[in-house]
Amino acid sequence: MALVLLERVSPYPVDLSWRRLTEWRRHADVVPLTRVTVPTPPPTRVGTVFVARSGVGPVAFDDPMEVVVWQPPGDGGPGMCRLVKRGSFVTGWAEIEVRPVDGGGSRVVWREEIRVRWLPGFLDPVLARAGRWMFGRAVEGLLRGD
Repeated sequence: MALVLLERVSPYPVDLSWRRLTEWRRHADVVPLTRVTVPTPPPTRVGTVFVARSGVGPVAFDDPMEVVVWQPPGDGGPGMCRLVKRGSFVTGWAEIEVRPVDGGGSRVVWREEIRVRWLPGFLDPVLARAGRWMFGRAVEGLLRGD
């Protein structure tokens, strides 16, 4: 398993940063070669499922995720959600936490544990580095509103 930990500071208030990070379809705008569908009706809650399909043609895979913890921010306080990856190729979990910072803005903490089927464990450090780069770009793009 590869562990990824990212922290970013956003100039936006907690509720706006939260909304930008948890609009699941928008993740396709910042992750190349990925389409996101949300078969569960809105609003997002525990039990919401969304699927990121990444790749091209026959070299693509589905990464279905389920929201298992959903604690949106309230009154400028923190928010946290936990996703469990339910796929047969990529498994693991992700947590997105958004907290206020002194002077305004918010701090985002993104934790993720990724397992890729058939990938030998000795490649986990490479997967973790790639994950930090990819998820870092995604978080920054989502916070900017790209």
